[in-house]
Amino acid sequence: MTRWLITGASGMLGQDLGAELAGEEVTALTHADLDITDSAAVAAAVGGHDVVVNLAAFTRVDDAETEVDAATAVNATGAGNLAAASRAAGAKFIQLSTDYVFDGRATTPYAEDAPLNPLSVYGRSKAEGERLAVAAHPTGTVVLRTAWLYGAHGDNFVAAMLRLAAAHPQVSVLTDQRGQPTWTVDLARRIVDVVKANAPAGIYHATNSGAASRFEFAREIFALAGLDPSRVVPAEGDSFVRPAPRPAYSVLGHDRWAAVGLPPMRPWQDALSAAAAAGMLGHAS
Repeated sequence: MTRWLITGASGMLGQDLGAELAGEEVTALTHADLDITDSAAVAAAVGGHDVVVNLAAFTRVDDAETEVDAATAVNATGAGNLAAASRAAGAKFIQLSTDYVFDGRATTPYAEDAPLNPLSVYGRSKAEGERLAVAAHPTGTVVLRTAWLYGAHGDNFVAAMLRLAAAHPQVSVLTDQRGQPTWTVDLARRIVDVVKANAPAGIYHATNSGAASRFEFAREIFALAGLDPSRVVPAEGDSFVRPAPRPAYSVLGHDRWAAVGLPPMRPWQDALSAAAAAGMLGHAS
């Protein structure tokens, strides 16, 4: 039986991955259990495992602009520590990364080997985490870039839309950010698929297929929650000024899955419908 280690196991994706691995031999560690910036602690924790999945991250994108050292320690140094320990233990290492490693100036989906040009501290720290992980364990590191995650076990865009719907007759949502809404259940399944397929080291884009603006995403959420989608009204980026810049276009290409014999993940609309059927949108009012 494959022995799995998951860091960041209490997060939205971590909980879904844990559920997907029910019946497997899994060590699920939270930040309280393991500080991934401590290389000695990481080495001790990783020993004896076959697969290490790093879901621990500093994800407070706006806070990272002023907490540079903390973001870099977790997202970059921590990833490097885990990759090095995985190599020493003979384990496959899976590093979760982000669309924020790109600048958002493209007009067609970013290929897996597209040049990186992050706009924010968060994006730069995650890009450095990719680099350090691959450098530490070049033959055993799989980088999965994902984006626009939502799920039942954490705060996210879907949950925010439902809260706003309950409190306001109209909700203003950006039309000028385009990306790929991705359900954490689908991403958890893809992580397992990657291991079962013995995917070679390298970079893959693990997002649901297709693309949407935040506005289009919000309208679909309202519709599936039994709410009137016309309550979602368009807004542009200058209406929501935030400390960290976001990539305006972060649609990711999925060509590399063909080399592994896996299809791209299903369209985002199908995934959101499945999330609704699973009860994730059921508490709307």
